[in-house]
Amino acid sequence: MKYYIVDAFTDHPFGGNPAGVVLLDGNSFPNERLMLQIAAELRYSETAFVRRDSEKEFTIRYFTPTAEVDLCGHATIASFALLHRVLGITGQCLCHAKAGDIHVEAGPRVLMQMTASEVLKTIEDTEEVYRAIGICDYTPTLPVMIVSTGLPDFMIQVSDVETLNRLQPDMNAISEITEKYEAVSFHVFAIPSPTSSNSKLSTLNSQLPITAHVRDFGPLYGIPEESATGTANASLTHYLQQNGCIPATGDFSFLQGEAMGRPSVVATRVTADGTIYVGGTAAVVAEGNLIV
Repeated sequence: MKYYIVDAFTDHPFGGNPAGVVLLDGNSFPNERLMLQIAAELRYSETAFVRRDSEKEFTIRYFTPTAEVDLCGHATIASFALLHRVLGITGQCLCHAKAGDIHVEAGPRVLMQMTASEVLKTIEDTEEVYRAIGICDYTPTLPVMIVSTGLPDFMIQVSDVETLNRLQPDMNAISEITEKYEAVSFHVFAIPSPTSSNSKLSTLNSQLPITAHVRDFGPLYGIPEESATGTANASLTHYLQQNGCIPATGDFSFLQGEAMGRPSVVATRVTADGTIYVGGTAAVVAEGNLIV
């Protein structure tokens, strides 16, 4: 099997969010134990195992170092950017994932259609949630919700970007809360002020004003913090729409990974029928052969 390390949501190596991508030669996946071992060996938040079913049809399975997950946005972006580079795949493709079938436009810039977003739960008692990220006595202007676009994540507002970057989260507490609510991560965000120095970031990923700065904590799945999360930012797009913060359609941009020194720009697009797309570029930084 051939493996690659691909940084998603950036056009520069050593930026964005790295993922392992394994291109399979045959028609079957390795056994789950082996895929889990490979993901743990590569040590990235997710490793995608990609099987080609036909010319533009693929099945992808996603593994964290500790478990299989139904979908991973940044690993999907990484996979199709890699397929474009290695195999010349371009245009509309179909990706089969456990979360459902996903339409993906492959190329130097990848756009993936997300599954339908939904608010799963509004958290009425938010004290333990904010205590877990190190904030006490704070009343948010927006509700804490669990939203899913393939994976359920907490959407948690903080007051400003400076507070966001100073967070000292309690990983054990976050693990306990996400396990209790059967969620994947805490997706914490701050909406920048119009005068913020980072209110715009021009890259191939996005030339839009930054909609929100975000941090994502998923220690329950072996991911203390992630520098870019496609599915969670799609959920955040839906959340902000539901709470009247952004228009019903349009293009939006989320800056993540600043506190980790790996800034990533995740672009989302919402069409007139309510479909959310997540997009970005990717950079291949390493490749090799798995001998197992």
